[in-house]
Amino acid sequence: MIVTVTLNPSIDRTAPISGPLQRGQVNRLGSATEIAAGKGVNISRVLRGAGVKTCAVVPAGTEDRLTLGLGHDGIPHLAVPIAAAVRTNLTITEPDGTTTKFNQPGSYLNPDELAAVEEAVVERSSGAQWVVLSGSLPPGVPTHWYATMTDRLHEAGVKVAVDTSDQPLQELAARLPYRAPDLVKPNSVELGQLCGIDGDSLESAADEGQFDDIVAAARGLHGIAEVIVTLGGTGALLVTEHDAWHAWPDPIEVKSTVGAGDSALAGFLLARTRGDQPENCLRTAVSWGTAAAALPGSTMPTPSQADAIHVSLTHL
Repeated sequence: MIVTVTLNPSIDRTAPISGPLQRGQVNRLGSATEIAAGKGVNISRVLRGAGVKTCAVVPAGTEDRLTLGLGHDGIPHLAVPIAAAVRTNLTITEPDGTTTKFNQPGSYLNPDELAAVEEAVVERSSGAQWVVLSGSLPPGVPTHWYATMTDRLHEAGVKVAVDTSDQPLQELAARLPYRAPDLVKPNSVELGQLCGIDGDSLESAADEGQFDDIVAAARGLHGIAEVIVTLGGTGALLVTEHDAWHAWPDPIEVKSTVGAGDSALAGFLLARTRGDQPENCLRTAVSWGTAAAALPGSTMPTPSQADAIHVSLTHL
């Protein structure tokens, strides 16, 4: 069982446009799709499609569009009731795969609602192999929440993966190694946020095939056993205390990057739960993330689509 926790889920509307986005002008949208989403929800969607037992924990009313959407799509979930409606986000995709997002801040969680979510997470995580804490934090939730919830889940004997950014990620870094999750999945910019360095320079170096600084930065995250650094079309790195690997896909036509990182993390965890070696878990992560990028809108890949992606791998 892999439990995902999304404190700031959303209804995601994705619409294509026929040409580049024109700022300050009328842009005509194509047919839009709408789906129950959020980083953890996306991960559970992928895992469910791959036949892995999962549960998506979300704060949402029983009649909220998010909860109804999860039920309609057959995504195993636990909705913890809150007063406010779940936010709606808009994503615009251009023909070359460029993605522009317009995200609302999310619904305020009062202390009682947050406490109810936390209790639900701990209860549902009993016996789970992994708990994934991911996404932004809505108003009302302290920025150190990922760090404190990681500590609580470790006390319950559960492995924890975290995928977030900005202040919550920096708060997590400030509490290393004492409240370190078992796994984090930053991109190069987020790795910079974790380590207090320039993430753009890390990505530029990766584009040129130079990975030493990324590996050194990831190894500086003391207490975190595994760090997956996603690098878009360049693939991804997996860094552990003693090893590092780089995996990269054959070129594809990118249609939408929505959910690609979530699919990569889902792929890594499904390989981990079946007992694969770390390097093959990375290869699986890259194949799932790349398959997602080759699909339009918010579409999550199937196992056959991920298996069709050829991924190369090298030990660094």
